[in-house]
Amino acid sequence: MSIVLGFDTAGAWCAAALWSDGAVVEAVAEEMARGQAERLMDLLQELLARHDLTWRNLDALGVGVGPGNFTGIRIGVSAARGLALGLDVPAYGITGFEQRESLQTPPVCVPAPRESVYVMQADGPALVSRSTLEAAGTTLHPDPAPADLAASIATQAAARFPQAAPAPAPYYLRPPDAAQGRDVPPVILPPDTP
Repeated sequence: MSIVLGFDTAGAWCAAALWSDGAVVEAVAEEMARGQAERLMDLLQELLARHDLTWRNLDALGVGVGPGNFTGIRIGVSAARGLALGLDVPAYGITGFEQRESLQTPPVCVPAPRESVYVMQADGPALVSRSTLEAAGTTLHPDPAPADLAASIATQAAARFPQAAPAPAPYYLRPPDAAQGRDVPPVILPPDTP
């Protein structure tokens, strides 16, 4: 019997799911615009405790790697990498497209900023405005609930276990909105300089 913990912070939520003995036994989500970094580990611990499990009972991890919120993705990926290293278990990165494949009818879309969506096309993902898709007659379905996304992550990670996994990495489709600073960095002197 394998036990897999899947979680996602790539959107305005903190979501987690526990997969055991061939099925998701519980999936939870808390909507939040901020605070995922402070809430994630407690949410995971609470989920494990409700099923009389500890971190050492885990066989694998799954994490949502985006596309999504830049900071949220980094929170989830960092947590998964740290846990995988500390527990000596594999961590599988599951993209937003992979999460939604079993939850949406085509086209599989991931929400994006400014009334746009990322759409998986034959040649890869593309950023398309909702109005362009609707004008072309494409029906856009509502995005799945965050708990369902976490359940999909846990299920897909369980399907990949026990394969070796590279460390999860963020799946960004566009650069961050932050701009480079204009200030000239200070000169760093060598340690033996008086």
